[in-house]
Amino acid sequence: MGIQTTVHLNFRDQAREALHFYRSVFGGDVVAFTHGQAQNVQHPSDSDRIAWGEVRTEAGFHVMAYDVRENESYAPGDRPFFVSVRGDDTEELTRYWKGLSEGATVVADLGPSGWSPLYGMIRDRFGVTWVLDIAA
Repeated sequence: MGIQTTVHLNFRDQAREALHFYRSVFGGDVVAFTHGQAQNVQHPSDSDRIAWGEVRTEAGFHVMAYDVRENESYAPGDRPFFVSVRGDDTEELTRYWKGLSEGATVVADLGPSGWSPLYGMIRDRFGVTWVLDIAA
């Protein structure tokens, strides 16, 4: 039996936009299901919020997203986690970096580092910090 670990990102009213943005960067397909579709609306504003969503690519990229409901606390925090994308193709990783750069803050420029031929860290426009690198 094998297992898979998938990053599940929480948002407040930005999950749909984030999923489509990540799809524009990594490709693949977006699947999204709202609280209204799930008949799990506890507050009128929850109806169009994402209860379950994901982007998945044939290359193995997979991220899930959720819109926190009105009655649930939500504080995204300063640096609660990083999403790591590690590969072996410089051109592919650079393409992801350029896509994630739209509206982002560069934490560490993409370039060679002491432990990787290509490494960079970026905080995207949704506040999610991404670490991209080539496996040494």
